[in-house]
Amino acid sequence: MAVNELCTSTDDFLKRCEQSGDAAYSMLRSLLEKLEDPVTRKEARIFLALLQKRFDTKEASDQCLQTYHFQIQDIVLEQYEGFQKRKKLTMMVIPSIFIPEDWSFTFYEGLNRHPDSIFQDKTVAELGCGNGWISIAIAEKWSPSKVYGLDINPRAVKISWINLYLNALDDNGEPIYDDEKKTLLDRIEFHESDLLSYCKDNRIELERIVGCIPQILNPNPDAMSKLITENASEEFLHSLSNYCALQGFVEDQFGLGLIARAVEEGISVIKPSGIMIFNMGGRPGQAVCKRLFERRGLRVNKLWQTKILQAADTDISALVEIEKSSMHRFEFFMGLVGDQPICARTAWAYGKAGGRISHALSVYSCQLRQPSQVKKIFEFIKNGFHDISSSLDLSFEDDAVADEKIPFLAYLASVLKENSVFPYESPAGSRWFRNLIAGFMKTYHHFPLVADNVVVFPSRAVAIENLLRLFLPQLAIVDEQLSHHLPRQWLTSLKIEKSQTGSTSEDVITVIEAPRQSDSMTELIKKLKPQVVVTGMAQFESVTSSSFEHLLDTTREIGCRLFLDISDQFELSSLPKSNGVLKYLAGAPLPSHAAIVCGLVKNQVYSDLEVAFVISEDETIYKALSKTMELLQGNTALISQYYYGCLFHELLAFQLADRRPPAERKSEKLEAPKMIGFPSSVSSVFNHAELSVTDSDNALIHMDVDQSFLPIPTPVKAAIFESFVRQNIAESEIDVTSNIRQLMESSYGFPTNSKTEFIYADCPLALFSKFVLCCIHEGGTLCFPSGSNGSYVSAAKFVKANIAYIPTNPEEGFKLTQKTVESFLKTVNKPWIFISGPTVNPTGQLYSNEEIKSILSVCAQFGARVIIDTSFSGVEFNSKGSDGWNLKDTLAKLKSQNQSFCVSLLGGLFLKMLTAGVTFGFLLLDQPTLIEAFHSFPGLSKPHTTIKYQVKKLLDQRERTAELSNVVSEQENMLASRYKLLKKTLESCGWDVLEAHSGVSVVAKPSVYLGKTVKIGKDSSSWEGKLDDTNIREAMLKTTGLCINSSLWTGIPGYCRFTIALEDGDFERALACITKFGDMVGK
Repeated sequence: MAVNELCTSTDDFLKRCEQSGDAAYSMLRSLLEKLEDPVTRKEARIFLALLQKRFDTKEASDQCLQTYHFQIQDIVLEQYEGFQKRKKLTMMVIPSIFIPEDWSFTFYEGLNRHPDSIFQDKTVAELGCGNGWISIAIAEKWSPSKVYGLDINPRAVKISWINLYLNALDDNGEPIYDDEKKTLLDRIEFHESDLLSYCKDNRIELERIVGCIPQILNPNPDAMSKLITENASEEFLHSLSNYCALQGFVEDQFGLGLIARAVEEGISVIKPSGIMIFNMGGRPGQAVCKRLFERRGLRVNKLWQTKILQAADTDISALVEIEKSSMHRFEFFMGLVGDQPICARTAWAYGKAGGRISHALSVYSCQLRQPSQVKKIFEFIKNGFHDISSSLDLSFEDDAVADEKIPFLAYLASVLKENSVFPYESPAGSRWFRNLIAGFMKTYHHFPLVADNVVVFPSRAVAIENLLRLFLPQLAIVDEQLSHHLPRQWLTSLKIEKSQTGSTSEDVITVIEAPRQSDSMTELIKKLKPQVVVTGMAQFESVTSSSFEHLLDTTREIGCRLFLDISDQFELSSLPKSNGVLKYLAGAPLPSHAAIVCGLVKNQVYSDLEVAFVISEDETIYKALSKTMELLQGNTALISQYYYGCLFHELLAFQLADRRPPAERKSEKLEAPKMIGFPSSVSSVFNHAELSVTDSDNALIHMDVDQSFLPIPTPVKAAIFESFVRQNIAESEIDVTSNIRQLMESSYGFPTNSKTEFIYADCPLALFSKFVLCCIHEGGTLCFPSGSNGSYVSAAKFVKANIAYIPTNPEEGFKLTQKTVESFLKTVNKPWIFISGPTVNPTGQLYSNEEIKSILSVCAQFGARVIIDTSFSGVEFNSKGSDGWNLKDTLAKLKSQNQSFCVSLLGGLFLKMLTAGVTFGFLLLDQPTLIEAFHSFPGLSKPHTTIKYQVKKLLDQRERTAELSNVVSEQENMLASRYKLLKKTLESCGWDVLEAHSGVSVVAKPSVYLGKTVKIGKDSSSWEGKLDDTNIREAMLKTTGLCINSSLWTGIPGYCRFTIALEDGDFERALACITKFGDMVGK
């Protein structure tokens, strides 16, 4: 149908348009339909030419807008000629969309500053295209492969299409071809889209994103709540083009929220080498504008800047209010020629007095600095973690810092996104991390290390102390630079003579400090003949291997163990300096009497983030170190291993695998003479403690570890990630003391005051180990109830504590009672009582408020020191009628009656807050002599800044919102269900289950199995013998792959332990294993 069938003449067309803006738009939409139809396109374009000629002067064009609600005008593109040598574009506008003005002209000038190659053959999107003139200008000048003009205003999109036809066809309706024989119709599309939603929905990858986006000074939260249709009022559609809604970004307060959202959406769809270009008003200040991009991981370049007058009808009072309540100052100028910025308050007053104010208008070009990693970070944030966006800070002045931190954040994002829990890892350290250490040594130093030669520790200080506790030498020489964190008693003891029997079983190690220079160290070794030497090397001696070889020979000759620290010389670099020790190890194995210690502290970001590792090529030493780590520390924080693992990975990822043949290593020299081995106390613990079972295939099911493998709640994941994306964290944001104080008072009524010492560590076990040393130091007897945490008992045995056991009985659920404690304390000197409560680990029993008060009353009578371990409390699932604790009045009364009585509180958050993956322990002490004794054992691995930030964030949330409490309730319901399932399964298989009420442990007696002689399983998975309450663990492990704790761990004759905080799949497999074992024994 020809246009003249729609309107008999231009007069008729204009008459209908004159009725209203909506009527005019209706006519233009009908005209667009004719333009879109190839049959009527030519005549429709001729009709447009006739309309334009009707209003061929500026005055006539302006009058057309007033009278007929549309306008056709030329936009002159000065100093530029397109492929068709055109200096202007012909454009239509209507009242409900933006009319091109200073903002868009300045933006185009900024685009013009780019070289011609910027858009040529590229896929481009323009955000907020309005009437489409910039999209058309880009296509006209630079010949991109495709331009997507996007606008949320449906009328703007329709008018843009009309403008495309206006410029793609000449006045006669003929196509205008460029040098590639294409028209603008081949290069441009317009679509209705909220920012980049069209591209995201259609999976369009972009190479360039441009946007002249409005900045609204006082956003209206309700502006986007109405249904968006092209039939909406002109006023609404114009406000819609302004994007008046709050965007949920910190930049909203500056009117930059929409640009912030555009940038983050752009990151998701732009190609790695892509460029984004945005227009930005300078009112918030140039620093704020640049930071919007930089904190999102973009490099920024200011292309162009000018000044424009502030619209007279714009109210800037909202900015004045922001200045009143913050330190921020906005930037305005007096007129267009003023060069000194004035604040919003001054500008507001000047404007009220009749002055004209202006502000800067800049065009910024930005590009992702590490595209694939930054994309991963934002993909994670968009997946339910939008609140983190305000804390995100990827701006780095130093590229080395960015190159380290951004890849780690991307890795952490992928771990948190892909895993509902952190996996079980061996106490020796994450196998992934140990493989990377070995790979780095092999690749960069040609040292053929394997993961099973590496044990990971929280810090160098912890590694060195654990090495000394493993061997308990009577005399050790330690480099003076490495002795600062050793126990004070070791550094002040003068017992350097061996006993006549040559025994080295003394409890106190004598440490002699020595200078680092090898000549002086060698002289001391020869004279004093220590059993252990711990030393580093001077920088000038570390370049060659001669000093190391000299130390090896000297220590070998006298039968002394050598632990050499290479931390200061070890470089995480693609061009590491020569290292004499590693050079030696490339050509010869590490002798059995020597081990290498290396602390990783040289990262670019966190001065307090440390991980250490020890290398030994002696399998016996490697296994002993792993067991020592498990007994005294538990595990090294997994995220710390992830951080340094990323550094190793970045140095290995670009290398070709197995490119070089393995180096030939000389055989080790003659065996060293007999030297110090493990003391009998250590060997006894190794032989009898139930330590973790590791399997490189991760096929085992662990119901034998005190870890939660329940899903990590979203708030916990958010806190973990936010702690690393933040920069410049204030001290107040990591000060957890007030939160812990409040938590202990609200949970247990535990009183604290200004003299209470709050001590923090990576985990409760590390704090408990130090606490036991205080007991030993004061000559106390550490008293465990029968039925206590086997890991804690083994740790106490390892450090040679004097241990006694308080009898318990099944009728009381193996809990302490007032009567049994009173009877027991009459027989003990200097008692230190350990109580697990309110939840008892391992039985899952609960101490009531009255029960704990009566027990503490008895302890006070005898002046006992009590440590209450709350680490496994906080999740009650079968506790109807059980009251919570309130110890405040009781403790105050008891302390006043006996000054030697004191109660210390040990705790963690992994159950109380379900913080699986966030390892954190705390200890509250309020007895001055105990505090002094504790600090005499300084080698404690403290939580990293990020951990304290996470803990404080979560504790603050717990006090303010119900989200975490709701998650805890859900987990309690899950544990209740699991407990019932486990109980039912065990009982059906012949186990007697002790009723549990709380925590994640259940104990049961394998009654029908005891005393049976069986041969079960096949081949390597077979087991043969007479079943009892200790070997049933081995039998179940070998035949089913299920790890449980036997009565050796629980301390309750006949009873084994099962933990229930497993992943869903593992829990189901565990139940199947229990049934399978029962079936095999039954057959």
